[in-house]
Amino acid sequence: METLGRLAGVTVDCRDPQRLADFWSVVLGGRVTESLPGWRRVTVAGGGPVLTFQPVPEPKAGKTRLHLDIAVSDVDEAVDRIGMLGGRWTGERHDYQEGAVLVMTDPEDNEFCVVQYYRV
Repeated sequence: METLGRLAGVTVDCRDPQRLADFWSVVLGGRVTESLPGWRRVTVAGGGPVLTFQPVPEPKAGKTRLHLDIAVSDVDEAVDRIGMLGGRWTGERHDYQEGAVLVMTDPEDNEFCVVQYYRV
């Protein structure tokens, strides 16, 4: 089957695009630019989808229906570092044979996971 397209980016609705772009640029090792007036974009070093932060007037409500999984070498270190950046660990952890998954939030409470894959 012919591919219809490729994943170019993910857009996040948020109240403070600069704050979230700064947070995610450190987490992912990216560069922050303005894509449209008031919008911020994080281009990840080494490629990958671009993250765009779109300003909206209303706060987040309810559980995030789509989330990012961020592979890390040490989940405990990632939790500490993300906490220093303004994110937080929800306390939810899942351990599987292939690795550990911890549910985190960014500074606007958008959920994402840090994943430490074990060598099996």
